[in-house]
Amino acid sequence: MSGADPKHEQALHAQVLSNHDKVLIIDFGSQVTQLIARRVREAGVYCEIAPFQSAAEAFASLDPKAVILSGGPASVNEEGSPRAPQSVFEAGIPVLGICYGEQLMAVQLGGKVESGHHAEFGRAKVEAVAHSPLFEGVWARGHHQVWMSHGDRVTRLPDGFRRIASSANAPDCVIADEARRFYGLQFHPEVHHTPDGAALIASFLRIAGVRRDWTMKAFRAEAVEAIRRQVGDGRVVCGLSGGVDSAVAAVLIHEAIGDRLTCVYVDHGLMREGETEQIVALFREHFGVPLRVVDASDLFLASLHGIRDPEQKRKIIGRLFVAAFEKEAKSIAADGRGAPAFLAQGTLYPDVIESVSFSGGPSVTIKSHHNVGGLPERMNMTLVEPLRELFKDEVRALGRELGLPDGFVKRHPFPGPGLAIRCPGAVTPEKLAILRRADAIYLDEIRRAGLYDIIWQAFAVLLPVQSVGVMGDGRTYDFVCALRAVTSVDGMTADFFPFDMAVLGRAATRIINEVKGINRVVYDVTSKPPGTIEWE
Repeated sequence: MSGADPKHEQALHAQVLSNHDKVLIIDFGSQVTQLIARRVREAGVYCEIAPFQSAAEAFASLDPKAVILSGGPASVNEEGSPRAPQSVFEAGIPVLGICYGEQLMAVQLGGKVESGHHAEFGRAKVEAVAHSPLFEGVWARGHHQVWMSHGDRVTRLPDGFRRIASSANAPDCVIADEARRFYGLQFHPEVHHTPDGAALIASFLRIAGVRRDWTMKAFRAEAVEAIRRQVGDGRVVCGLSGGVDSAVAAVLIHEAIGDRLTCVYVDHGLMREGETEQIVALFREHFGVPLRVVDASDLFLASLHGIRDPEQKRKIIGRLFVAAFEKEAKSIAADGRGAPAFLAQGTLYPDVIESVSFSGGPSVTIKSHHNVGGLPERMNMTLVEPLRELFKDEVRALGRELGLPDGFVKRHPFPGPGLAIRCPGAVTPEKLAILRRADAIYLDEIRRAGLYDIIWQAFAVLLPVQSVGVMGDGRTYDFVCALRAVTSVDGMTADFFPFDMAVLGRAATRIINEVKGINRVVYDVTSKPPGTIEWE
């Protein structure tokens, strides 16, 4: 059997979604298009994002009940600026245009958009000036807060449209053609800075008449059947990283095919304190999933000896992981039950979206990611990716539906290269031991303060810096520990968490008192951008 067959994957994809009404979101390059999809999913409706270049094909294949046109950085008046397929406006289904999408709808239907007027960026007030089904149960007449980001504005409405809300610099801020159920919003309802934005999107979905039946309970049953149809009597091997995505994928596949799934956990010696033991107990004892544990820690640490460059660390770890996983998969094939023909991965919908970005061009590599992307071709295996339609929050909900412990489901993201990239400079067993203990204490104090579920990600970093200290009337010269905690929606951008200094003080005191080798603790107050969440 050769590598993944795209047609076969598309057929399985269609099977899972065949019972649901669907919404198509056409992406014109907005930085927050994924947030539109999340708001639609949160309302219980399945949706997909397609870049404008392939929107016609996506529209034909998905057969959506409604379409949403995203924002974008272009001006509709620029030569060669993106357009929506005209078939979208001729299909007799509801359409919602957001920012650039509103302007695009106006121009393509015979209206006019002009540049050079006063722009609006950030918080703004919009006045609802007319009754509309879009505002029903959401906005009364009067002023409401929204988030704007535009330089152009609609200056002439197409036939059939009317103004239903205005702002200071965009008189036709919200427009509607109620007969055709076409609506345009100059502001961004998908961002949290528009307090009633999610409700407005849900109102559009109500107008569209789409069924709100997209739940993780329904997805679970449909995905199990799809996995059974894809795998048949075959065997599947799954690489467990210790993270939520691969764990949820493994438990879902195990429900579908039982012990024809074998999970492989490669312990690279770079995990957090007690993590390997927790993973083994969860899968072997709690779920009864066949699990092979490969202790490759000595090999990984020896290969990382003296390596200081973070990108080189990542590549070494990725290469060694592939080799260890491949070796174990071959061992599984020798057990007399037949070789696994399928490889399971915890690919999520944002990964799929990013692989077909609206620009279609390569992005700058900030840092390489630890994955098993080369395995299907090397091992002649077909991919099983049961989570490829889901966002991260949906994966967590599915994990709860499958019975994964809440504490595991809510775990903060953890990088594939593990503590190697939280230990800038050369990695040694001694430094890893110091870092593990400091990290465990820090997270313990965060949990005691009731902050763990509020913070997106928190961790300790052992800096390649030593400083002078005084302990017990004696001079010390030990490492500096940096603490990092951020708030975020999806990890694409992040702000540092504004701790009460008492919490940081308790964590710092415990680390210095309980961890031999650290005599100074600092807190990282860098946002993303300009920094990244991880230090390497």
